[in-house]
Amino acid sequence: MLEILHNGLYTSIQDLGRFQYRNYGVPVSGVMDEYHAALANQLLGNDENAAVLEMTLQGAKLKFHKTTQIVICGADLSPMINNQSVRLNIPVNVSKGDVLSFGKPMYGVRTYLAVKNGFQTEKRLKSRSSYDGITTQSRVSTGDFIPYEVFSNNIESKANIAVHKEIFASNEIKVYEGPEFNFLSKEQKNRLFSTNFSIGLNNRMAYQLNEIIENNFPSIITSAVLPGTIQLTPSGKLIVLMKDCQTTGGYPRILQLEEKSMIKLAQKYTRDWVYFKKLSIL
Repeated sequence: MLEILHNGLYTSIQDLGRFQYRNYGVPVSGVMDEYHAALANQLLGNDENAAVLEMTLQGAKLKFHKTTQIVICGADLSPMINNQSVRLNIPVNVSKGDVLSFGKPMYGVRTYLAVKNGFQTEKRLKSRSSYDGITTQSRVSTGDFIPYEVFSNNIESKANIAVHKEIFASNEIKVYEGPEFNFLSKEQKNRLFSTNFSIGLNNRMAYQLNEIIENNFPSIITSAVLPGTIQLTPSGKLIVLMKDCQTTGGYPRILQLEEKSMIKLAQKYTRDWVYFKKLSIL
């Protein structure tokens, strides 16, 4: 078992997501940064869909009650085992009684803890991803115990994998035209692709951008939306839908994020800025 001594700011169990249930109104959910979650599982030889612990901005404090191996990938939140620094992106042996904690955030927003063979929480609708109303809780709480399998083979650790700096440093967000893109005038399109947008309120459901694209569009008939859909609200603000987003919406869908750019956005802080670059569908 993994004991949650302190749950941090927003810590949840996630895998790649919950699919084939959108027609019932069930969000996809899953890890916000698929690249680093997949990397953590890959380094342990896990199945790509093994459940990981996603931590946001502030890491949790965790006690291991079984021997295992772990990898931490993503944002650098200064991880430590028994108050000794731990490197990212490399397998680490942990023993019964070891305590993993985190310190000062160095870069990025979300970090991922993988254990050998994944966390063994209950599956709901073929996924372990936390989501309020589907799973018993949307995030872990102090005092919780999370099951995992004992694993005690030794590791021959090699140099850790280099940080994919572009994910954290780049402000370029690549997008495709959305279904209602041509609602925009030429002037609005120019503004859309010449503005630096600052990140406002954000969570696993959506990121709000602060700058305004003035419009007088009517609402559309409620239509399908996906993680990465960018909607233009009546107030002129853009909302970027993320992994816990609803399955339908009534605001014009003017853009759709490229997959890697969703990962970039998920690692941005409030008040960070981004700009859009339009891609063509070949």
